[in-house]
Amino acid sequence: MADMRILIIEDDREGSAYVAKAFREAGHAADQAHDGLDGYAMARDGDYDLVVVDRMLPKLDGLSLIRSLREQKVDTPVLILSALGQVDDRVKGLRAGGDDYLTKPYAFSELLARAEVLARRGSGTRGGEATSFTVGDLVLDRLSHRVTRAGQDIPLQPREFRLLEYLVRHAGQVVTRTMLLEHVWDYHFDPQTNVIDVHVSRLRAKIDKGHDRPLIHTVRGAGYMVRDGAR
Repeated sequence: MADMRILIIEDDREGSAYVAKAFREAGHAADQAHDGLDGYAMARDGDYDLVVVDRMLPKLDGLSLIRSLREQKVDTPVLILSALGQVDDRVKGLRAGGDDYLTKPYAFSELLARAEVLARRGSGTRGGEATSFTVGDLVLDRLSHRVTRAGQDIPLQPREFRLLEYLVRHAGQVVTRTMLLEHVWDYHFDPQTNVIDVHVSRLRAKIDKGHDRPLIHTVRGAGYMVRDGAR
């Protein structure tokens, strides 16, 4: 993905510095704020692709900060970081105007993947949402719910279509199991089930069977990725 401008609002200065450094090493620009009031002012006035907000902030808590941004019609995607990981906590964060919620501790690879997804979604929303997606010789049409590969129709069940749509929306990016659970199954927790593995296996059999170049790839220890060409 193209370079992002990211604002990190986190009162843990050491943790904030680590995350900012990691984003910069991934090719993105990262600014920092260490309390809610400074963070709010920077997020309101700055041109950011993404704001990463800790819930527990001095001067202005994270959820109040997000509500204030939304009241000011600031539609920059917001990813909430928090040690509060219960379902009710996540629901409160999303209802306050957050776009995603990641529980501490977390792997930076997942934070980066979620950040890229949110930033892309935000730019897509501002530019008009796409109605079809193409990866190699695969075409997915959202309006007709039609999927073809090499011109051949591929019939999919509704859940399979949603799964494929989410993967092709983020083609070239690692999509974690947690992201799929939250955005395809609407689970904001891990129910300790292999439902994702089963559906990906079925989808792969329909999409890649009989083709020399697989499109659905497993990224060991991370998740899945749709991309054209061999691994």
